Amino acid sequence: MILSDQPQETSRSHRLLNRMVQVRSDEVSAVLLSCLFIFCVLSSYYVLRPIRDEMGVAGGVDKLPWLFTGTLLAMLACNPLFAALVKRFPRQTFITVAYRFFMLNLLGFAAYIEYAPADDQIWAGRGFFIWTSVFNLFVVSVFWAFIVDIFDSEQGKRLFGLFSAGATLGAILGSSITAALVQLIDQHYLFFVSIALLEVAVFAVHRLSKLSKGFHHDVPVETTPAEAPVGGSILAGFTHAFTSPYLLAIGGFMLLYSITSTIIYFQQAEIVRDAFTDRAARTAFFANVDLVVNVLTLVLQIFVTGPVLRRFGVAVTLIALPLISLLGFGLLAVLPTIAILTCVQVARRVGNFAFARPSREMLFTVLSREDKYKTKNMLDTVVYRAGDQVGSWSYAAMGALGLKLAGIAVVAVPLCAIWVWLSNWLGQRQQQREAEAAAKT
Repeated sequence: MILSDQPQETSRSHRLLNRMVQVRSDEVSAVLLSCLFIFCVLSSYYVLRPIRDEMGVAGGVDKLPWLFTGTLLAMLACNPLFAALVKRFPRQTFITVAYRFFMLNLLGFAAYIEYAPADDQIWAGRGFFIWTSVFNLFVVSVFWAFIVDIFDSEQGKRLFGLFSAGATLGAILGSSITAALVQLIDQHYLFFVSIALLEVAVFAVHRLSKLSKGFHHDVPVETTPAEAPVGGSILAGFTHAFTSPYLLAIGGFMLLYSITSTIIYFQQAEIVRDAFTDRAARTAFFANVDLVVNVLTLVLQIFVTGPVLRRFGVAVTLIALPLISLLGFGLLAVLPTIAILTCVQVARRVGNFAFARPSREMLFTVLSREDKYKTKNMLDTVVYRAGDQVGSWSYAAMGALGLKLAGIAVVAVPLCAIWVWLSNWLGQRQQQREAEAAAKT
């Protein structure tokens, strides 16, 4: 898969990129635009994430399960609308429409929070929590769907770690902006920073779409042009996911990740609620935690992710996060302390961004274009938030039964063991599909 219209001579950018990963000279422009795309998307979200988390705590930790329910309902409503855009419009158009729709939403939230009565602020915060929880999964899922439609599996092993590093740099910038400014200006003024970053992402989409016209696809370009509407059924994302063992297994991976993440998130929310009484201090805490996680992640993504994917393949890389989770919850069952909980949370998030995310996206490189956009988006959003539901209400139920941190960790251990097995099966199956596709060419 190459860019036929790109200059072949070695450039300064090519030499710089080659110091970190293996990048061919004809890939440089597309790689840089891809990094800009995900950098802006993640930066935009991480400006908002600490604000969302603080609003969730301010609205009451006991209300969080209901907010997760609202998020799932919003996901179920949005997914068919997005699928309709995918069916009817070229990818450049539906990505632009989706991102600018979110920009308009942010303008609406900023205006409402500015002028709403004080009594409505809690409800405004709850609405923003739900909206942001929908926003972050959609914008990131759309990026990766676009990327796996452009780059093949071989390129993914070399480049997806670099794209993940671009995401981490964006997350570091977004967290830093909020941590630095939240004590100086009202939170909702930061929404305009997020809007500006999303508009730069749209610019990157347009440029990258033009470059990708020279890319080869698993289906001949003359029969399925890259910029042609994907077509198919609006409900294809749901029907395909439940009729393919491979897609069903990806859904299981997402579900187990989401359930365990929600359990950790709720415990963290309770700790922060008890430790901080000031809203700005809580927001700054969340932003600083994000900053630490992302700095650690960046080192691994630049120097470790790519080599591990190329040397050991998708299966081994995909197992890393479930294995970290298995060991982490096992440790919490024995030593249920706040310090251990924080370390487990950090290790899980670093493991997700450095290993699970790029290897999970590799699973989609061997699918059809319809599945890359529709089924992938459904799995990344609806199934992910369904896992939130299971995790949030299970956490509430375990709390009602009197289980503390150690008891909850014991419940999570067998889930992580299943997750390890499923990850290995998925990785092996992806490699098999990749080999079958290569044999046909």
